[in-house]
Amino acid sequence: MTGTGDDAAVGGLCAVHMPRTGRTLSDLPRTELPRMGRFPAVQPGQPAIERLAPTSELIGYRGPTACAAAGITYRQLDYWARTGLLEPSVRAVYPASSHRLYSFRDILLLKIVKRFLDAGVSLQNIRVAVAHLQSVEAGDLTGLTLMCDGATVYECTTPQQVVDLLKGGQGVFGIAVGAVWQELELALGRLHAERTDTGETVVGHDPGDELAQRRNRAG
Repeated sequence: MTGTGDDAAVGGLCAVHMPRTGRTLSDLPRTELPRMGRFPAVQPGQPAIERLAPTSELIGYRGPTACAAAGITYRQLDYWARTGLLEPSVRAVYPASSHRLYSFRDILLLKIVKRFLDAGVSLQNIRVAVAHLQSVEAGDLTGLTLMCDGATVYECTTPQQVVDLLKGGQGVFGIAVGAVWQELELALGRLHAERTDTGETVVGHDPGDELAQRRNRAG
């Protein structure tokens, strides 16, 4: 489906809420803090180049990259931004010399919106779901499963809630947000990005290309 979703019916979100036990970064022992980047080997005399993870807040992605990673058209991306369904959080309003920049989380939601539309979920329901997901802590997103019966979206935080919805006939398809997260992280790691602090281009790293180059050199 390539439509923008502006012809959908009105509905509402019914979310299943559970107490969250996720810890913030300030709660973690110093040794548990996640590494946001790594330093690859460099030649002697050269400065170390920081390779940031695709999820880093210092990384932004331009519209065409966001489209490629989310599996949507640029027309959809532009329409959703202009109508306020999902605006880029890194840089939304831009001068002629610049570009919109989307964060990793923005593109994650774009992928979820696309799957909702393909399943026939109404745009009004999607708007409510997106607003809810934007309020969820990033660390809690990967533990969510979104169930949908084609009209209503349900949020599940435990396997039992998923089973209960399926038994009640309320779940036709589900989206495991954690799986989408991992898929997107792998895809964006291969695509070009932009540092939000310096504006420098971050070249994507495709392990497949590197392996092919090594084989060619060996041959």
